[in-house]
Formats: sequence, structure tokens, C-alpha cells
Amino acid sequence: MKKLSKLILTEMKYRNTPILVAALEKEGRICQLNPMSLNSDSILGNIYVGKVKNIQKNIQAAFIEIADGIMCYYSMAEKASPYFVNVKKNNVLKIGDEIIVQVSREGIKSKLPYVTSNLNFTGRYLVLTSERKELGFSGKLKKEEKKEIREILKDKIPENVGVIVRTNCRDAQEGEILHELEELMKRYEEVLKKGKSRVCFSLLEKSMPEYVQILQNLYGQDLEEIITDKKELYESAVQYLKVYKQQEEIVRYYEDKLLPLYKLYNLEKAFEQAQNERVWLKSGGFLVIQQTEAFVCIDVNTGKFIAKKDIQETFRKINLEAAKEIAWQLRLRNLSGIILIDFINMERDEDKEELMLTLQKYLWQDSIKGTVVDMTELNIVEVTRKKVRKSLAEELKELL
Repeated sequence: MKKLSKLILTEMKYRNTPILVAALEKEGRICQLNPMSLNSDSILGNIYVGKVKNIQKNIQAAFIEIADGIMCYYSMAEKASPYFVNVKKNNVLKIGDEIIVQVSREGIKSKLPYVTSNLNFTGRYLVLTSERKELGFSGKLKKEEKKEIREILKDKIPENVGVIVRTNCRDAQEGEILHELEELMKRYEEVLKKGKSRVCFSLLEKSMPEYVQILQNLYGQDLEEIITDKKELYESAVQYLKVYKQQEEIVRYYEDKLLPLYKLYNLEKAFEQAQNERVWLKSGGFLVIQQTEAFVCIDVNTGKFIAKKDIQETFRKINLEAAKEIAWQLRLRNLSGIILIDFINMERDEDKEELMLTLQKYLWQDSIKGTVVDMTELNIVEVTRKKVRKSLAEELKELL
């Protein structure tokens, strides 16, 4: 039987700082932690009228100001067609141009936020894109499901946009899918309409609160319960599920004043453990996880594990256990970019292949795309995980 997950939404004090937390529990463990300021004002996903302040042709980039003092990186290599607010004779981007952009990645460490002309409008079932003018599908959908949804959307998608079908779409009725497509098109057209009449630095569309985005990104059939002890969060969750005709009964309002929700689920301990370099495995082995400026490195060690027979079989078992835990820790800590994993050396090719397939299987369970790239001659496994938000450690550093 498939184990379902719970979403916990609550307020707590962490190291004497009040924060809002969205935590996902699966298999009796916290697998995702999203700390937020109580008056959080993230710009990720926001759409602005931005102004081109500088162009660096040698790196195919422009620097665009979206608000007073907020500079962003804009890749010209994407070849996205800018939507100009100012009158232009051609589509060549120049300093002083005003264009509509969306924040696609938060500023991380010394790097600026990323903005793009490829506007994305995300629903529960579909993502509408302004540039990628084709029909795409979540890799988690089966061939038969893709074929069925393709028939539903056939001749329904306008030529000036593209659509990406999300995993949640497999549980939606035809009417729900087409209604969402219509609503996403209305949002897109409203943004373009506003852009024509608004001044520079105008916010054309604000992204949903982060906790609602988390709910939106979860696969509905895997979610058993949403628990919160905050009335406004309870009402927001119920309202969201009503819009998408989902079961409102899964939202529970927690009212026990003697045992706060964050203590019931040991969220303080979860935050502390998610920042430890060393992670012990049940076998007695352990991981060492270190985040550097350039990449994340993970070392797998035998630790206290004592082999009684075949040493290669011992290494295989520890590595397979480590692969599952590494995928878990990447999601928990929100580690992204280049990840290098030094597994215990194995001699048999079939063991190495099994390890790579196992690691990819667990990475697929994450809502953020992770890919096993290769194993080097030195037996270092290369993994990439898409960068969207700051890591958990960086989020906490900003909040505390």
C-alpha cells in the first residue's frame, strides 16, 4: 500500500525568531521544510514591467531593473521574444527598453535573481507558457495518460502559447482541464493588457503565497491530510481545494493548546537535523553533506557497518540505502545545482548500474527535477537538481 503524505502549516519560534512553516511528512519523517517570514514578500513568480539597464553581449545577458534598486539577470541566450511596453521598430533589445518579465529564480548568495520573457502561468493541472509554443507532459505521466490528455487538448490550445501538462492532470475530468486552460489564458491576456498601460516597475501579477504554491505542486492523490493551527491558513487551504473541487475534508484545524502543532511533529528537531553535516544510515554507515559555493558534495562511508561475508555485497547494500537517503536529504535541505556523490567503490558493473537506477528512481519522487548524469572513472556520481529557491540553510540565514 502506498504511503501518503501530510502537509503541516503552522507558526513557530525558531531560535527566538517567529516564522511560518510548511512541512511535508512522508513515511513518518519530514521530507520537505519551507520556512517563511510572517510578512513574507517573495518576488519569485512575480511579473513586472522591467527596464533594461545594461547589456553584456559577450555573455549574452542583459541586466534588468524590476523595482527601485532590484536588479535581475536576463539571459539573451534563451532566445525568448521580449514583450516590449515601449514602441519599437524591431525586436532588438536595447538599453532603456521596457519589457514584461517574470522572476524565474530567486537571488542565491552573490547571484542576482533571474528574470525571463517566457511567462509561466501555473495551475493545478496545466502550466501555460508564452514562449514554448508546444504541448509538453510531466515525465511521471504514462503513455496512455498522455494520449488521452492530448486528445482532450487537441485544437483547444491557442497558437500563441504552449502548455505543459502536470501530473495532477491524470485525476482531472475533461471539463476541469479545459476550464483551467481558459482561466490561465485569461490571466495571460490580462497581464499583457495591463503591461500596455502601466508605468515602469509596475507589478502586473503577484505570485500566490508560498504555502499555496506548495499545495499546488503536491500530487493530490498522495496527500492524505493538511493540518494547520492558524485560522487564516485553514481557510486558504479550504478555499483552494474548493476551487479545484478537491476533498475539503482532508483539511484539519488543530486546536490542542497544550501541545503546539510544531512540537507534535518535532519541527525544531527537523530543522536542526537538516543542517547537520553528518547523517547516519540504519545500517551504521553515514553520509557527510557539504554545500560549497560551486557545488554540493556528498561522501558515503561504511561507518559502524561490519561485514560478515562478501565485502562487495556490503558496499552494495550501504550504497543502495545511501541513494534513498541522499534523494531524501536533497529535498529536505533543498540542495540544487551540481551535486557530486562519492559512493563506496564497487567492482561489479551490474551493482553500479543498479545504484544509478535506484538513485534516479528516488529523485523522481521529488517535485523538483533531479537527474543522474553519469558516473566518472573515479566512481563519482554526478547529479543535477533544478535551482528554483534558496537552500534551506540560506533561507534560515536570511530569516534569523
